[in-house]
Amino acid sequence: MSRDKRVGVVGIGVMGSAIAHRLLDVGYAITVRDPEAAKVQALAARGASIAMSGQDLAENVDVLITSLNTADIVETVVFGPQGIADGGSAEKLLIDMSSIDPRATRRMSDRLRAQNGMGWVDAPLSGGAPAAAKGSLTLMLGGVGADVERAQSVLRDLASNITHMGASGAGQTTKIINQVLCACNFLSVAEATRLALDAGIDASKIPAALAGGRADSRILQEFMPKMAAHDYTPTGRIDNMLKDLESAQALALAQRTAMPLTSIAADLHRMFVAAGMGAEDSAAYMKIFDFGRGKSAT
Repeated sequence: MSRDKRVGVVGIGVMGSAIAHRLLDVGYAITVRDPEAAKVQALAARGASIAMSGQDLAENVDVLITSLNTADIVETVVFGPQGIADGGSAEKLLIDMSSIDPRATRRMSDRLRAQNGMGWVDAPLSGGAPAAAKGSLTLMLGGVGADVERAQSVLRDLASNITHMGASGAGQTTKIINQVLCACNFLSVAEATRLALDAGIDASKIPAALAGGRADSRILQEFMPKMAAHDYTPTGRIDNMLKDLESAQALALAQRTAMPLTSIAADLHRMFVAAGMGAEDSAAYMKIFDFGRGKSAT
């Protein structure tokens, strides 16, 4: 099946790669951009074009998807020398699938529209690389209604659950709330897995035993078996979760919202990152429970 829009993807990390491969799977002609040449080779082998700059990319596609780690990186890619803004126009659309600060999103969205009329939709995701590969991501969108409608023509091939949450930045705020819920759930599942193992229970059976009950969740179903098996195959990064938790804390501070559990979760994530675990998968939270058992945290 062929899709008529030309799509560009900037940032070929774990998520950006999964997004780009999914778009190829469903028939899009895509162009990719990443400063690390090695990251784009597998996509090039499947027929993706490679852009030499953000400007080059923007000039040759209709829709641009960014999947980057921080607001500073997004700003550089969009507004830096030979950036996306230099090749953008009112006929094109930027969909930012990064998870970044909502205030930075609103500021950059306004700046891009003022500079060249180009629309901006914040579309942070939940579900990770496995969901992207199946086209079953959950997306929370922020932006002008007309831009959101244009974005969904592409995003429907990546996601099974898409909600327009409001104006620019609303998607990012919703993602922060998502990350608070996920981080606390990951940690509670890791803690419960360790208790099950110490008590002699087969932890791999617990997700089936609790399916459909109040304790059930996708994180329980997907991650307790991984944690029980000490399977740390990457689906995300702990340091990215820390970034999102710190955004949650900043938002809470600005609004004087008390978030004691989030504060504990953020501190534990700082410990993991300080122990050299920042690039590891969320299943690696189990490593904290290896302390005192003759094992290294790394």
